[in-house]
Amino acid sequence: MEKQLRKVLRVIEPEPVIEGAGVRLKRSIATAALDNLDPFLLFDHFGSKNPADYIKGFPMHPHRGIETVTYMIQGVVDHRDSIGNAGSIASGDVQWMTSGGGIMHEEMPRAGDDEMIGFQLWVNLPARLKMCRPRYQNIVADDIPQITGSDGVKIKLIAGELADIRGPVTEIEADPTYLDVTVPPDTIYQQPVEKGHTAFAYVFEGQGLFGHEGALKTIGHPRLVEFGDGGFVVIKTTDSHVRFLLISGRPLNEPIARHGPFVMNTREEIQQALQDLRNGTFVMK
Repeated sequence: MEKQLRKVLRVIEPEPVIEGAGVRLKRSIATAALDNLDPFLLFDHFGSKNPADYIKGFPMHPHRGIETVTYMIQGVVDHRDSIGNAGSIASGDVQWMTSGGGIMHEEMPRAGDDEMIGFQLWVNLPARLKMCRPRYQNIVADDIPQITGSDGVKIKLIAGELADIRGPVTEIEADPTYLDVTVPPDTIYQQPVEKGHTAFAYVFEGQGLFGHEGALKTIGHPRLVEFGDGGFVVIKTTDSHVRFLLISGRPLNEPIARHGPFVMNTREEIQQALQDLRNGTFVMK
C-alpha cells in the first residue's frame, strides 16, 4: 500500500510573549491560534543577540503532569532542581525532563557575545503517568547522531529512529521523533513519519517549499507548519537552504486541564496540585 504524503494544514506565525522573570520568547503552541497539537502542549523559540532579552531567566518554578524538552542551538543555560540535579545545557545539548507528580526547577541563561538560540517543547503525559517519579535525560551534543546524506541534507537525530540509528532520548511515552534538519539549496528532502502520529515542523533558518507536489507552500522563518496525516513529508528548496525541527509523536486523546506549569486531566487534579504547592507536599523525591 502506497504511503500518503502529508499536506500542510496550517502555518502558524509565532506570537511574542514574556515568560519567567522577563524572557522574550516566540511562542507557536499554547496560543490563541494553536492551543495544542496532541501530545504537544507548548512550543517556544527563545534567544536574542541582546542578553537583556533573556538573562533574567526562569527562576525556580513547579511542573506537574508533563515532560519538558530543552534543545540549545547556541548558548548555555544553567539548571538545578528540587531533587538534587544541577548542570548546564550548552550548544547542541538536549535536556528531556519528566516532571511527573511534581518537581521544582530553574533554568538561567548565561550572557554571551554570540546570539542565544534554543527551543522548549512540552509533551503531555498520559493519565496513568501524570504522578510518576520525576527524571532527567541529559544528552550532550557529542552523543547526538549526525547524519549527512549524499544530497547534503544534514540531520541531528535527537529522538526516534532513522536508517537503523536511534536517537539518544528514549523511553518516552509519546514515542516521539525529534529531528534537526538542514536542507541545502536545490534539494528535495523526504522523511517518513509514523501514520497516525501528530507532526509539525518549525522553520528557524532560511525557507523552503512544504507539502507535496502540486500543493507546495513557500514557508520562511520563523514559522510552525502543522501537517495532516500520512506516511511521509516532503520539503523542497530552491535558491535558499532551510533548517527546521521536525517533531512527531503519538497523540494521547485524553482530556486536558491546564493551569500555568501544571497539565492534568481534570480541574480537580489542578486544584490538588495547587493545594500540594501551598502545603509543601508538591515535590516528589
